[in-house]
Amino acid sequence: MSNHAELRRLVDKLWSYCDVLRDAGVAAIEYVEQLSFLLFLKMADEREKNPFYPKKVFPPGLDVSWDRLASLSGDALEVEYQRVLRKLGKEPTNLGVIFRKAQNRIQEPALLRKLIRDLIGTETWSVGGDLNGDAFEALLQRSASGVKSGAGQYFTPRPLIHAMVEVMRPVPTDFIIDPACGTGGFLLSAVEYIERHFGTGVTPDQRENLSSGQLVRGVELVDSTARLATMNLFLHGVGRENGEPVIDVRDALSGVSSTHATLVLANPPFGKKSSITVTDDEGRAEREDVSYSRPDFWVTTTNKQLNFLQHIASLMAVGGRAAVVVPDNVLFEGGVGETIRRRLLKEYDVHTLLRLPTGIFYAGGVKANVLFFDRKRARPEKHWTDKLWAYDFRVGEHFTMKQNPLRDEHLADFIASFAAEDRSQRVESERFISFGYEELLARDKVNLDITWLKDPSLESADDGVPPEIIAQEIVEDLQAALAEFAAVADALTARAAERGSV
Repeated sequence: MSNHAELRRLVDKLWSYCDVLRDAGVAAIEYVEQLSFLLFLKMADEREKNPFYPKKVFPPGLDVSWDRLASLSGDALEVEYQRVLRKLGKEPTNLGVIFRKAQNRIQEPALLRKLIRDLIGTETWSVGGDLNGDAFEALLQRSASGVKSGAGQYFTPRPLIHAMVEVMRPVPTDFIIDPACGTGGFLLSAVEYIERHFGTGVTPDQRENLSSGQLVRGVELVDSTARLATMNLFLHGVGRENGEPVIDVRDALSGVSSTHATLVLANPPFGKKSSITVTDDEGRAEREDVSYSRPDFWVTTTNKQLNFLQHIASLMAVGGRAAVVVPDNVLFEGGVGETIRRRLLKEYDVHTLLRLPTGIFYAGGVKANVLFFDRKRARPEKHWTDKLWAYDFRVGEHFTMKQNPLRDEHLADFIASFAAEDRSQRVESERFISFGYEELLARDKVNLDITWLKDPSLESADDGVPPEIIAQEIVEDLQAALAEFAAVADALTARAAERGSV
């Protein structure tokens, strides 16, 4: 059986149990999370029983056994499983990240036994190279596509990740950080790029650093998502069971980073407001806006997307480079947004903007871009941005998640136009044009929301675009408009609050 056919078989088998568990109240993304626990336990068992290279996975004294779980049923199985989850969640390693605050969502012991014995127990998971990792990635993608799951916000389209990594060209000496890593797609793609392009040129020390996770770091606020990212990387050979966590579970914006990246790849959360949930004296849950007052930030704001842009800028080492997905409002918002854009253009080399079409993200109504910039040494007397090259991949492009999904080949022209090997060789085209520094500053509020192409679909109703795609685009345009109206309302509310506090 070919690798592709085996992958399909494995994914279909794993996914087949999702419907069973959905009927028992387990959502698709929760199902993948529950699979993560059992997959890891089975892999650990296989490694410890390897006849040629047995490896002790669990620290002494934890008393964890796959065979014991597989032999139990009923309440005894449920009690033992909960004990195992609780024990492993206390470890200060990658183990602890996978099992941190883990809860058994499979409340019916018979279903849990079926997963252990019939699904996970009948496959070998610790061998097979990337096959099992690719199967897990495919499961993540399927769970992200569930509209009601909300999981799509943690899943960046893989063709977009591949294009961003391709033009950023990671090298074995890079220290790569994703401060909003979701399920780990950027980190995984960067490692795969290095392995594919450098192969035998990677030194033993560099290979050890790659496989142990020393050269990649992710930060993720949500425990369940962090465990999926850790498992995703682990199944692809990145990270050690008892090694330092590859994914830090915390609020990336809460403090100045102690490490600096030579490469940042990120798709920060799309929500505009930084907020926490608080409970008042009467037990009502309320959202409370949070602003981050940090010495390394240019401005203080509650806008989460602008805060992430500032955080990423401060996270970069001198000579470092970044590729960051940002929504349109980061490009045009006035006030603090204008201040940040001015500082970024002056103090960093903001060299490329990729305008993305709608219909490629699982979170609907998103109009986004990718901003590419490099950090330079301090040079107060002169700006670092010379030209911003903008590639319009939005106008005239029509995608939907199911009928016409984004594929790698759709971004091939952008990759070629980017001229990663020597950006001085760039050539203007219909979709790719440049804007000088003074020209950008002369724009109202230093607005980088730049358009120059006319959408042919607006001029001709008979351009062959299927009606379902047009309908989806209308829905996403309305959602984007509502989001922008909400942003205006937030800004007016904040301004009124500021006036009231004076």
